[in-house]
Amino acid sequence: MTSLSGDSDNGGPAAEPQTLMCARCGTTAEAPQPLWICSVENGARHYFCGTCARENLRAIEGRLDSAWW
Repeated sequence: MTSLSGDSDNGGPAAEPQTLMCARCGTTAEAPQPLWICSVENGARHYFCGTCARENLRAIEGRLDSAWW
């Protein structure tokens, strides 16, 4: 039986690349970005670019419980 809905892997529309936006400075980039970090806060994902992540690494680590050290 042939599917006519276009949702198969053969001939369906290509997935669009995900665009990430830094929650701090607003920089945008196409995913994946290996130097970006993702923070889940109140169930929502927040992405931070490599620059903002490096600048705020101590503040981020400071919020971790001592069990993570």
